[in-house]
Amino acid sequence: QVQLVESGGGLVQAGGSLRLSCAASGRTFSSYAMGWFRQAPGKEREFVATINWSGGRTYYDDFVKGRFTISRDNAKNTVYLQMNSLKPEDTAVYYCAADSSRHGAFTLSEYDYWGQGTQVTVSS
Repeated sequence: QVQLVESGGGLVQAGGSLRLSCAASGRTFSSYAMGWFRQAPGKEREFVATINWSGGRTYYDDFVKGRFTISRDNAKNTVYLQMNSLKPEDTAVYYCAADSSRHGAFTLSEYDYWGQGTQVTVSS
């Protein structure tokens, strides 16, 4: 069982930055690939980024590539999402998720555990 708690969301102006954190419980954090997803009002939850168990491989959706960076610290049981050059269309609830495959995953159904989400609002 893995419990995930996101933090770091808030209100920021367009062009600004935020860093989201996701703290995981349990001693097996390094056994999981981790991902970030987001869900805007009235829209489906969508993939943002994923990182494999070691942090050696990362993947991003095209709309965040070059602006967002996913990273992890296995000693701290934490995964991060650094978000730069934020746009109003990045406004959403951001969720982290854990995938027992270790390799990284792109679809919701591949993830085993989810956090409760943190709100990110980007004003124009």
